[in-house]
Amino acid sequence: MYDRLTRKDIEKMEQEIEHRKLVVRKQAIEDVKEARAHGDLSENFEYKAAKKFKNENESRIRYLEKMVKTAKIIEDDSKDNEAGLNDTVLLYIEDDDCEEEYKIVTTVRCDVMRNMISIESPMGKALLKHKAGDRVYIAIDDKNGYFAQIREIRKSDDETEEINRF
Repeated sequence: MYDRLTRKDIEKMEQEIEHRKLVVRKQAIEDVKEARAHGDLSENFEYKAAKKFKNENESRIRYLEKMVKTAKIIEDDSKDNEAGLNDTVLLYIEDDDCEEEYKIVTTVRCDVMRNMISIESPMGKALLKHKAGDRVYIAIDDKNGYFAQIREIRKSDDETEEINRF
């Protein structure tokens, strides 16, 4: 499966890859060399920590390179009055009698704790292409779901949020 990413997501990933290769990798190698010089490696916590950090950095580089290589680039093709990528949507949740606000983003930028939902999530899929005033059904699974009414859509091209670190 390919991740659906914007050009901006790809750009940020490429910048992180470059930073990790040119800056972080160099420092990690120096840290390993310095820790190794302290003697007995079997009891050298500093050496083990430096190696672990170096390996995590290399793993992150491989992960990002794979994401960039396999990504499917998408554009927001929603109309001005429809919910689309990077838009903030104010919802009225009928069952809970409350309003909630969500920003619709790509999968790598989703952060539920900050109310940033993925276009691949059940809620994201349900909201896309709908207009203010529409009542949408948000399926949780095959048997369960709930209704919400879109109260407001705020359009945005803002993609300033950081890409989630894995």
